Parts: sequence; structure tokens; C-alpha cells
Amino acid sequence: MSARPTTTPLRRINRPQHFMAARTISALILREMTTSYGRSPGGYLWALAEPALGVALLSAIFSIGFRNPMLGTNFAMFYATGLLPFLMFNDLSTKTAQAINYSKQLLAYPRVTFIDAIAGRFILNFLTQILVCFIVFSGITLCFETRTTLVWETLMSALAMTACFGLGIGTFNCFLMSMFPVWQRIYSILTRPLLLISGVIFTLEAVPQPYQNWLWYNPLVHIIGTVRAGFYNSYDATYANPIYVYAISILLGFFGLVFLRRYHRDIMEL
Repeated sequence: MSARPTTTPLRRINRPQHFMAARTISALILREMTTSYGRSPGGYLWALAEPALGVALLSAIFSIGFRNPMLGTNFAMFYATGLLPFLMFNDLSTKTAQAINYSKQLLAYPRVTFIDAIAGRFILNFLTQILVCFIVFSGITLCFETRTTLVWETLMSALAMTACFGLGIGTFNCFLMSMFPVWQRIYSILTRPLLLISGVIFTLEAVPQPYQNWLWYNPLVHIIGTVRAGFYNSYDATYANPIYVYAISILLGFFGLVFLRRYHRDIMEL
């Protein structure tokens, strides 16, 4: 009588949840790269051309009417220190706000969550904007005598504030724009003056009272002031308060996540 062959049951490999989330986010990042930059001619070159042309245009316009910029001796560097953090915030907040609408079909899969969609879009666009800043600032430094000294700690602090504020606004708007599509147009109208009231083309000290006190409540003023303090040793942005920027960012991001967790099923049915 022959012995029955024994079979060893297959074990299911249980991978950690954070590993599965990392794989999902990586897949979403690759998809974003293909759809956003891979299909259009030029791809990543357009992400670089937009801020570079913006800085060049502002420099050309204001150099006609003014002899020197408000800080330093180079118009291109002065406006780059204002325009690039503004464009970074605008890109991060806009792309993050559209994360659910952009990945709505993929969210039907149980392993893909709205947090994965937000994280994937945010990470890719943040890295893209960091690359844009590095190339534009390096190009200006190589082409002109800017008389600036880079303070890395201050600049890193400003980039962290920009990322946090863009993520916070984007997460909160992700809920509002997904739940109430009309909010996208309302937000676009409300934020059109931001370029003029965020200190991109001037410093806060140049604004008369009481408007200077009013503009202080704009977190972008703190971010741009910190960026300029990181390039110009003579500029001491004492008004810049990182705690204020982080508090606003965390508050908006927290409520955005709470509302998305509560209503994400309703959003998927819209």
C-alpha cells in the first residue's frame, strides 16, 4: 500500500499595507507622467518654459520703467524669487485639487484610495517644480551678475512652506471641487488677483499702511519673503512667520481629509 503524497499548502504572502500603498502611489505617478507630459510635444520642456518666459517678460517690462529692482541689481533674479514660489504653489494646489476627478475611474478599485491619488499627484508635481526652480535659478546665476548669496536653510524652509500650503489648499479644494463642481469656477475668480497681492512684483515693505497689514494675512507673502531672504543677505523678512503658514496649511488639509473620508463614497457616485 503506497503512502499518499503530502502536499504543502501555499502560503499567502501578506505584504505590509505601507508597501502596497507605495506601489499604488508609484503607479499613479507613472500614469501622471505619461498622461500629463508624455503625450504633448515637448513634455517637460513646457513646464520649464512657462516660468522662464514669465520671468523674462516681467524683467523686460519693468526694466523699461525702473532703473533698479527693489532688491539687488538684477530684475530677472528679483522676479524669479517671487514668481517661481507663486507658480509652485499654484501648480501644487491646482493639481492636488483635481486628484479625485483625474483618477476617478481608478478609485473604483479597492486598493486605490483618495489619499493615494492625492499623494501621487502632489509628489510628481512637487519634484517637477523643484527641478524647474533649480534650472531657472541656475540659468539666471550663470547668465547675469546677480550679487546674491544663497542661504540653503532659509530656502529649504521656504520650499517646505510652499509645499505644505499647496497641499493644504489643494486637499481642501479637492473635496469642494469634487463635491461641488461650481466651486472650481468660483475659486478661479477669487484667486485671480493673487499674483498682484502676494508680493511677486514688490516687497511688503513697499506697500503703504493699512494695506501692508492686510496683505500680511496672505500666506504667500510670507513664503515669497522667505525665498527672497534666502537669496539677498541684505533683506531681512522679519514679518515672515512660518508657524502661521503651517497652521493655515495643516488646518485646511485636516478638514479636507476629514470631509473626503466622510463623503468620498458620495463623490464617487456623482
